[in-house]
Amino acid sequence: MIEKLWYGKNHLFWLLLPFSWLYGLIASSRRKLYQCGILKSWRSPVPIVVIGNLSAGGNGKTPLVISLIEVLTARGMRVGVVSRGYGGKADVYPLLLNDNTTTKQAGDEPVLIYQRTKVPVAVAPNRCQAVQLLLNQHKLDVILTDDGLQHYALARDVEVVVVDGKRLFGNGWWIPAGPMRERANRLESVDLIIINGDSTNNLVKQYPNKTYTMQLTPLYAVNLLTQEKRELTSLHNICAIAGISNPQRFFTMLTTLKADVVKTTSFADHQKFTSTLLTNIASNEQTLLMTEKDAVKCRQFALPNWWYLPIDAVLPSAAVDQVCSLLTNIKSPRE
Repeated sequence: MIEKLWYGKNHLFWLLLPFSWLYGLIASSRRKLYQCGILKSWRSPVPIVVIGNLSAGGNGKTPLVISLIEVLTARGMRVGVVSRGYGGKADVYPLLLNDNTTTKQAGDEPVLIYQRTKVPVAVAPNRCQAVQLLLNQHKLDVILTDDGLQHYALARDVEVVVVDGKRLFGNGWWIPAGPMRERANRLESVDLIIINGDSTNNLVKQYPNKTYTMQLTPLYAVNLLTQEKRELTSLHNICAIAGISNPQRFFTMLTTLKADVVKTTSFADHQKFTSTLLTNIASNEQTLLMTEKDAVKCRQFALPNWWYLPIDAVLPSAAVDQVCSLLTNIKSPRE
């Protein structure tokens, strides 16, 4: 219902406009209080790169974070990551992830990032505390924040905004009448705009010197139990599931790749999966295929016919060069 309200042609959104105006007033006032110095931001001794978005829901931030970790590490930088840890509940914050940390403690995305990259990852509702924990435990050159564009308590050196190339900003209204956390004109002040997918929209023309297109490229399918890797086309009778903000994006990708999908099942974003919930979706003769974000929550009770599809974010080299150039200019005065 909310997706149709924000991105479809449902005109009932006007019923929620008073709440949107209130949300926008609070969000705008809060940002101005930080800009004026009335509310104080804490500045890290190492550069902070925020990867966030202007709209609610998943736009591809986590694949971009993973891609930036890989390219920055390849260029000799020691990278750490902080996140709010949405959906997780730890006994103590800030929490430094390790091989035994669960999604129930840290949330889906931080566990996924840690398992894919093995770089230091810390979570806390107060991201400043997460940064301080990382710096106490590790010698780092740069820290990325997965989301947190609106977390102004943490000063940032580089702001990267990810935009869904197909859905863009929906009806353009603030939450709850629309998907926006901040208005689209906020793009004027960010350092980079990364469009996930379609690059034919006007953002490229509007901000030509800082807008780049990212493509999400599926890798081989991976078995949850054995970690065996196979080509997607070798899997048959696929029952696909997705517990992400836009499940249809995953299902459309499978169709584009000509996967043998016989059934699709959507779940809510950050769905808490159990063996009982998933066991009957696919028979023993079928394949249960899920996203990597879902897989990090299912490994402990996975069956032999459960697979997941990792995704890589492919960035233009010019975008990476621009990030590195920004970081170089920041680091010199601090050293």
